[in-house]
Amino acid sequence: MHVFVTGASGWIGSAVVGELLEAGHEVTGLARSAASAERLEAKGARVRRGDLDDLDGIRAGAAEAEAVIHLANKHDFANPAVSNAAERGAVQTIGDALDGSGRPFLVASGIAGIVRGRPVTEADASPFHGPDSPRGGSENLALEFAGRGVHPVSLRFSPTVHGHRDHGFIAVLAGIARQKGVSGYPGDGANRWAAVHVSDAARMVRLGLEKAPAGARLHAVAEEGVPTREIAEAIGRAFDLPVASIPADAVQDHFGWIGAFFGMDLAATSTGTQELLGWTPAGPTLLEDIAAGAYSAGE
Repeated sequence: MHVFVTGASGWIGSAVVGELLEAGHEVTGLARSAASAERLEAKGARVRRGDLDDLDGIRAGAAEAEAVIHLANKHDFANPAVSNAAERGAVQTIGDALDGSGRPFLVASGIAGIVRGRPVTEADASPFHGPDSPRGGSENLALEFAGRGVHPVSLRFSPTVHGHRDHGFIAVLAGIARQKGVSGYPGDGANRWAAVHVSDAARMVRLGLEKAPAGARLHAVAEEGVPTREIAEAIGRAFDLPVASIPADAVQDHFGWIGAFFGMDLAATSTGTQELLGWTPAGPTLLEDIAAGAYSAGE
């Protein structure tokens, strides 16, 4: 199958492209820079130069492919409205390009804010609709294309998709710990983050492309929830730093923009996904990766 992948040179996207190619699929990846294009070509993928603002290029890439996996996001946490608008525009453009084709359209999403007080399951619908909602309501927008002859699938990723050279949330927390000289956690540290190794996430995406029915919500979750105190303790051991609770009124000052996320309970299950796809996570745990030096300085 010829698959068009946005975010193809990113952390998750790179792993997904490798997984797809190894399984015998053809890949065209969207690349913003010459360096990203070179990395994709070295893997054996084709390249379409462009970014999330190049809607004409995204439309053409989707129209030429047999399936689309949309993983790109601006992740502008200082100006979320910009990220939300770009995300919604890209999803609308891809869905329109696939209208009536029956082709798979897999869209990256997350678990934050879907439910409170318990782990999120695949049966839980996202409450976010409309352009002003998180991610521009892109999950629900994509799933609505099932009524227009498209085969949409939601890919809900854990808040941490970890592994060697990960530059996401855990890398940010490790950097803050080194800068502050203390590995902190919010409050009592009992709130949890779901986690998955990047190799397991990539395999789930590939299986979702091959097996998931239209309208499915898939959870890239290996660990239901790692307490934030345990995450901070693992970072402390990795960098020989003291570990301390950060009071609620100091979380934003200590952690900056990521404080709002680190203080959330982001637990989720993947029982339904595992049963549907025959997917069993097999990679290292988050704490194992931290202990193994995945977030060491200079890596």
